[in-house]
Amino acid sequence: MSKMETIFSCTHCDAQYKKWVGRCLECGKWGTVEEKHLSKKEEEKSKTPRASATMEVASSVKMKNFERIQTNISEFDRTVGFGIVPGSFILLGGEPGIGKSTLCAQIASSVPNSLYFSAEESIQQVGMRIQRLNLNGDTSKLSNETCVEIIASTILNEKPSLAIIDSIQTIYSEEVSGEPGSISQVRASTVKLLEVCKSSGTSVIIIGHVTKDGAVAGPRTLEHLVDTVLYLEGDRYHQMRILRTVKNRFGSTDEIGIFEMEENGLQGVQNPSQNLLLERTMNLSGSVITCLLEGTRPLLVEVQALVNKTAFGYPLRKSSGFDINRLHVLLAVLQKRTNLPFGGYDVHVNIVGGIKANEPAVDLAVCLALASSFKDKALGNDLVVFGEVGLGGEVRSTSHIQKRLKECEHLGMKRIITHLPAKLKIKDTGVNITNVENINELIKLT
Repeated sequence: MSKMETIFSCTHCDAQYKKWVGRCLECGKWGTVEEKHLSKKEEEKSKTPRASATMEVASSVKMKNFERIQTNISEFDRTVGFGIVPGSFILLGGEPGIGKSTLCAQIASSVPNSLYFSAEESIQQVGMRIQRLNLNGDTSKLSNETCVEIIASTILNEKPSLAIIDSIQTIYSEEVSGEPGSISQVRASTVKLLEVCKSSGTSVIIIGHVTKDGAVAGPRTLEHLVDTVLYLEGDRYHQMRILRTVKNRFGSTDEIGIFEMEENGLQGVQNPSQNLLLERTMNLSGSVITCLLEGTRPLLVEVQALVNKTAFGYPLRKSSGFDINRLHVLLAVLQKRTNLPFGGYDVHVNIVGGIKANEPAVDLAVCLALASSFKDKALGNDLVVFGEVGLGGEVRSTSHIQKRLKECEHLGMKRIITHLPAKLKIKDTGVNITNVENINELIKLT
């Protein structure tokens, strides 16, 4: 005979409780805790010894040479490791409207024998997108199926080279309770697709939306299950998009893909620095060019600063594309170490092009742009500034200086202000490099 044990479980996140509660303490949902009955045997089964796993010497393992699937989208192929590995499981995340479905439609149209499961849009809507982008619609098949068991069975029967799931939040499993999009449903559906991906050798791309905290489908719910994690970043009101690799079992995580959103979809940008500086204004105070490193690719972007006398008692500090807390630190360092009175001035900082400058190398350019705007003095369009600024006003060197210098020389820049390491040997070029030790030397140059 068996006894019935009563527990209370959340239908959204599967959290379990001894008694009923109105609100789940794990996910914060109201009214999702329900009563469940579990059978429990009085006597425990004796544990029988299990057979040992089959082991193999590492040196004797036979390696297979997989031919990667080329999508003919150079920036995407570069990001995933110069092609998709057959049987790989890829997660593509990003904010709504950033271009995830557009990129996947282009990939499906470039890879022969591919399946596109669109649970968010109808087949007619996906077909209209493919026609609007002037893509080849003969290479892929479309479906609106939302049940993961039927999707898995279709993949096993059709045996496509690539399957795209758009999106994982709208897929559900019949074996798990809860509404589509819940943590339990998302995790169960992903595990089902992972089993099919590895058993059939079909490459699978699943699309996941980003939450308020910036994680895909919840706080790190899926990233440990997949082989590759890609984030499509950028401002939806700007044309440039950055495809960034967070995890990649078959390639480097330092590569990024840079796209521009155009009428015929996302197009790869071969020279992003030139595009970012194309509309720069001549002889403008508060404008400085800096060199950022996105993955392994150096980018020249424009840093703009505006310093204006405040009309109220409390000065404003605003930034776009730059961390506001870091801006407060740099203003405090400038006021303390260089005696520039920013206390009575409003300060606005903007990184042109929708780029997010999170690298410490942009510190020196922001400081110089602030000083240039405060003194209302233009610095010229052939100057590049990069370096990290400490609390003592000291300037520290950045990584991959040779790559940055090469990119500056390639785009015709004539002057560079940075801090060079003592062991670094610079080749003779046509660029005038000024080595600064602290921001006092920097401010004297304005």
